[in-house]
Amino acid sequence: ARPAPVPERGACRSLPGAQGVNRARGGAVPPLAGGGSTGRPAARPGTPSGSPRFLPSGGSRCSRENFIHLCNPHLEKMKEDILYHFALGTGTHDFPALFGDVKFVCVGGSPSRMKAFIAYIAKELGLGSPGCDYPNICAGTDRYAMYKVGPVLSVSHGMGIPSISIMLHELIKLLYHAKCSDITIIRIGTSGGIGLEPGSVVITRQSVDATFKPQLEQVVLGKTVIRSTNLDEQLAKELMQCSKEIGQFNTVIGNTMCTLDFYEGQGRLDGAICLYDEEEKLQYLKNAYECGVRNIEMESSVFAAMCNLSGVKAAVVCVTLLNRLEGDQITSSHDVLVEYQQRPQKLVGYFIKKSLGKV
Repeated sequence: ARPAPVPERGACRSLPGAQGVNRARGGAVPPLAGGGSTGRPAARPGTPSGSPRFLPSGGSRCSRENFIHLCNPHLEKMKEDILYHFALGTGTHDFPALFGDVKFVCVGGSPSRMKAFIAYIAKELGLGSPGCDYPNICAGTDRYAMYKVGPVLSVSHGMGIPSISIMLHELIKLLYHAKCSDITIIRIGTSGGIGLEPGSVVITRQSVDATFKPQLEQVVLGKTVIRSTNLDEQLAKELMQCSKEIGQFNTVIGNTMCTLDFYEGQGRLDGAICLYDEEEKLQYLKNAYECGVRNIEMESSVFAAMCNLSGVKAAVVCVTLLNRLEGDQITSSHDVLVEYQQRPQKLVGYFIKKSLGKV
């Protein structure tokens, strides 16, 4: 029998920032459109070395402050932190100079979509010039893509919990080493809707697992730990208000079911393997709807859990490409799907403009 889940317990502190020195070992970062800060920010206030903050029983998040928290006491012993999947490191790049002015981070699955988003937000904020190309900061690797303009960072995360988890570990450390403060991270993406017309946008209240529980189960050192997957309620309300002000598409706040795969895990009938019938599938999706689930995707649970643990204000904004109560395959035309995929970008772009006083 599987051992019972145990509440998470571990050291959680604000660690002293690493000293990035921008030595050109392994290649320099391309110039960042919109620039970064020109000097190192003052040292961050934080927990003194040797005074760890412990996570309370149940896996509660670190206490919220304006700075990123790293729940890992081992990092302060490292002379250099190599963010392998970004091809960046504190020994080769000056993180505060490159990223210290970042206030908004938008993440999504596709590199091309995140490049399109940075071009869109640059235009909305009046930064850059028409037709300007934005260099991939992670050009030294083919795992993820990263783009920056002004205070906005746009990062791809691939597909599924493992891929976004790896990206988030390194992104959170990047923001920490850069001494960023007052960060908002928003995942923008696509999803399957439940009981919504295609093209509807869902702002996630809670990410729930395939049994409709608002939690992430993760096995660490052979033990199952449970992490909360709640998202920032006030941020969700602010995004909903922005959608009302835009007035271009249907938007709801609801629960998002995060699954481990695209086919059986989401109750599809069109995968290579399917050992249930249509009636069972529809009953499952109706049960999900009754539990407040309005869409299904594959990244939100670990996204919410890791942002909670790091003290970061976070939201998930996904457009629905179909109503799963009416079918499993996406049949809309390419042009329609492209317009749907732009809706989360429009909403989040408007939110960023409003936050910066540009609306």
